[in-house]
Amino acid sequence: MVAMAPALDDEGLDRQLLDLDALDSQLDGDPNPAIRLRQTLRDADETLAARFQEGTPASTLVPLRATLMDAIVIRLWQRLMGDFADIGCLVAVGGYGRGELHPASDTDLMVLVPATPVEGLDARLTGFITALWDVGIEVGHSVRSIDDCVTEADKDITVATNLMEARPLAGDSTLFKDMEAATSPFRIWPGPAFFEAKWAEQQRRHERYHDTAYNLEPNLKESPGGLRDIHMIGWVAKRHFNANSLGDLVDLGFLTDGEYDALLQGQHFLWDLRFALHLQAGRREDRLLFEYQTELARQFGYKDAEHTLAVEQFMQRYYRMIMRLNRLNEMLLQLYQESILYGDVDEKPRLLNKRFQVKRGFIEVTHRNIFKRYPIAILELFLLMQQHPEVRGIRAATVRQLREHRYLIDERFREDLRVRSLFMEILRQPEGITHALRRMHGHGILGRYIPAFAEITGRMQYDLFHVYTVDTHTLMVVRNLRRLAMPEHRGEFPLLSQIHGRIPKPELLYLAGLFHDIAKGRGGDHSELGAEDAYAFCLQHGLSRYDCRFVAWLVRKHLLMSMTAQRRDISDPAVINEFAAEAGDLTHLDYLYLLTVADIRATDPKLWNSWREALLLELYRRASRALRRGLGAPVDEEELVSEAQTRARDLLRDQGLHHMTVRSIWRHFTPEYFLRYTADEVAWHTAAIHSAGSAAHVPLILIDPQTRRGGTEVFIYTRDRDNIFALAVSAMDQLGLDIQDARIITTTNGYTLDSFLVLEETDQGLERDARTAMIRETLTEVLGETRKPPEPGHRGLPRRLRHFNTPTQVDFSEDTGNGRTAVELITGDQPGLLARVGSVFARHSLRVQNAKIATIGERAEDVFFLTDADNAPLTPALRQQLRSELLELFEGDSDIMRRGDGV
Repeated sequence: MVAMAPALDDEGLDRQLLDLDALDSQLDGDPNPAIRLRQTLRDADETLAARFQEGTPASTLVPLRATLMDAIVIRLWQRLMGDFADIGCLVAVGGYGRGELHPASDTDLMVLVPATPVEGLDARLTGFITALWDVGIEVGHSVRSIDDCVTEADKDITVATNLMEARPLAGDSTLFKDMEAATSPFRIWPGPAFFEAKWAEQQRRHERYHDTAYNLEPNLKESPGGLRDIHMIGWVAKRHFNANSLGDLVDLGFLTDGEYDALLQGQHFLWDLRFALHLQAGRREDRLLFEYQTELARQFGYKDAEHTLAVEQFMQRYYRMIMRLNRLNEMLLQLYQESILYGDVDEKPRLLNKRFQVKRGFIEVTHRNIFKRYPIAILELFLLMQQHPEVRGIRAATVRQLREHRYLIDERFREDLRVRSLFMEILRQPEGITHALRRMHGHGILGRYIPAFAEITGRMQYDLFHVYTVDTHTLMVVRNLRRLAMPEHRGEFPLLSQIHGRIPKPELLYLAGLFHDIAKGRGGDHSELGAEDAYAFCLQHGLSRYDCRFVAWLVRKHLLMSMTAQRRDISDPAVINEFAAEAGDLTHLDYLYLLTVADIRATDPKLWNSWREALLLELYRRASRALRRGLGAPVDEEELVSEAQTRARDLLRDQGLHHMTVRSIWRHFTPEYFLRYTADEVAWHTAAIHSAGSAAHVPLILIDPQTRRGGTEVFIYTRDRDNIFALAVSAMDQLGLDIQDARIITTTNGYTLDSFLVLEETDQGLERDARTAMIRETLTEVLGETRKPPEPGHRGLPRRLRHFNTPTQVDFSEDTGNGRTAVELITGDQPGLLARVGSVFARHSLRVQNAKIATIGERAEDVFFLTDADNAPLTPALRQQLRSELLELFEGDSDIMRRGDGV
């Protein structure tokens, strides 16, 4: 038997990379060839890396490295297997079998062995595999007989796929041919079954990545539109159509020359990225993690511009490329489906109108020139799919026609009244709005029709708050709004669904969702710029001027409700009245509430939690009440306090507390307390304080794991003294609690009533049993001691936070109505942040009267309402001192935190 590897000479493997003649003479007689080959591989990889840095594309280097590996692996086989070299067959499988090998990719090998065991073969194979590791080859290997191959491939489509790409390197060629025959589509996994299994496999893989390729740290290989999708196209072509390369799909009629070029261009782009990523990581890495993105952007020639960072430009190119690949993948799979699964089905088409018909469940044009003759049919197609939900998709040939005629969507097309009416009709349909917009976007129609939308396609923001590209986020907002209208989803957010059901014109809400972020990346205030775009678009599409102004207002104010809830004291009647005045009426408030929730939920799935839900609901209800009363008769503080006390007394009376007992406890409570807490909470606190009785000198710790505000409420009642806030937050930090909100109130007789809304660091509520007891015991012990809080140590930043540099900002303002100073701190989020802030406050004996805690991606945006030791606002000198220390604390430690060093 002779070696099955392709001939290797100066054409297949150039002499600068590896001189094969010289290598063979060096290996002759060498008892330990692994040592020589290890240095050979290292030198060759350094040469390949240098060539890549000089501009040689990965499309040249990837197959070259596979050929290099062939030379090394074959020589090792020939020298170590001895008399056994021709008994089995050494086979390259997987990506290596395709002749593709990136710098840190696994070298996947299979050794085909005879069905009858050969004495001594196992020991020799063990030595061969060990030598591969000694050479420094990341090898994935298997040893199988032909029967093993058939058995494993029959039950596992992945094994079948690997074998399909197998390539013999050395050994018994007959054995390899017999394996090919035994695992061919005539024996196992015939074309149709293989296609259906691989398509299902792709769908499962896409679901793991949330059906979007536009996550901030995408996987080059596995995400939708990634390399695995290109592999999928090739696997089916090879299995069913016996194609040897993607180029054969042109001859088979599945791809046009232009589509093949686009597919090849996309593959080469992803190869360049993957090659660079492996070199930068120094290991196999297919994820575009934050720690690599900035350097990759520089390496690929991007530079910061006025309104966009280099890394944002680089990632936008990536996202747009994989969108193109994703479209090609979908179209090809549709063509495969029609050819492989329905090729023998002869079904008479069902006419929808003169331009469209349905065949085999898919909509198609009645004539190939429909779009050219009637350009408005481009939008009509999507409307018809909404009106006929039984249609499963668009025929691939029609998709191609659609793509080829996108150029017709120009200014004349956009000004056509019939086109504008069709677009609004799409937004007014009872079903399928989200699907229609997603299809339009996926086929490149939405960005053509709304040019501003094309600008945000693939645009990312280099932060941790927005985990999707702007276009993906926008369509998710519309999707969230649409779910509120669907009867089957009413159980998710019953109140929101009820509100949605009473708004007069839902299409105005969807337009606001479509335009709310459309001006991202232009510079300036994206809310103001987007409002201008929205107003112009609505006016062009026949909406009344009132409706145009309404949509523009929603876009302009789409951040108002979340910012008010998260950064201002919504227990303050003045804040509520100001917010209600901004809304103006209940209709505006309803629309804004719906848009705000949909927006937050589409920003990051992890961002939405029970606390944010309860916070927005509280603001909505308070603002609704203010609007129902009328802006000319706002609710005043005395009325709210009286209502809270009346309801709380009724609850306490039911618990057996006499009104004089209640009065004796409340006489020291300030009106602010009754403004900030509900009647249920007041009754809970009062009953517990009464029960504590003479033990009130011991800190009273109450824990409610199911508070109406979401998360877990930790209530502290104890004698007021310096450092209470610092001690409490330090203890909670050590307990691994994530503080979402804080309310700090001091009584007139020297006690403090502090509430902290907390979540576990995993964003899950606390368990009631041992965990609750641990929190209570820890806080009781810490607050019962007469000591200063410990200086918090430095904990390393989580990986994703290390790559963002948020400049620290400290701003002061007077909260004159409450006699305190508001301190706004913006800095990079980090473990123990509140504990460190608390230690600074403690140093100056400052009292925290209230706090609004907000973490937005990698940014902490916290507001503290402070007084000095005499309960007076901060003096200018004290403000300056506080600013200096906070800036020094966070700016000075940023390098340490970013390195993850401990102290």
